Amino acid sequence: MIIIGIDPGYAIVGIGVVEYVGNKFRTLEYNAITTPAGMPTVERLKKIYTEMTMYIDKYKPDAVAIEELFFNSNQKTAINVAQARGVLLVAVANKNVPISEYTPLQVKQSVTGYGRADKKQIQSMVKMILGLNVIPKPDDAADALALAICHAHSNKMNNMLGMNGVR
Repeated sequence: MIIIGIDPGYAIVGIGVVEYVGNKFRTLEYNAITTPAGMPTVERLKKIYTEMTMYIDKYKPDAVAIEELFFNSNQKTAINVAQARGVLLVAVANKNVPISEYTPLQVKQSVTGYGRADKKQIQSMVKMILGLNVIPKPDDAADALALAICHAHSNKMNNMLGMNGVR
């Protein structure tokens, strides 16, 4: 199973692509889609859509895992990230790839076993689970890989329980 994890953002979208077969992970790629601050909103959203579509075409994933949004601060940032997340969802939906959404708590529990794990703990576990030599950078890419791992674990559990694995 090939899974693309997406950490949605407006300036930086984390992308993590893994293959999960027989309880073993293989990292295919991790990267980020970036948009510069001075670029008009429409152009930024278009760039995010276009690059996400390229990742889907390149890897032909069986599933996409994306983080649910949670904001407690800047409304302008929240709106921009929500718009970017919408564009990402449309790019995936247009390619007919199943989408699963996970909260930060679900990702932390799945990757570290602890729902209040900090960023460093998550990054260290991502490195260990995927057998990487270094912690993935940027942080957004590490978060995206954590989402892909979370989906693999969730999908495995759902299959064991006889569920379809789609949320």
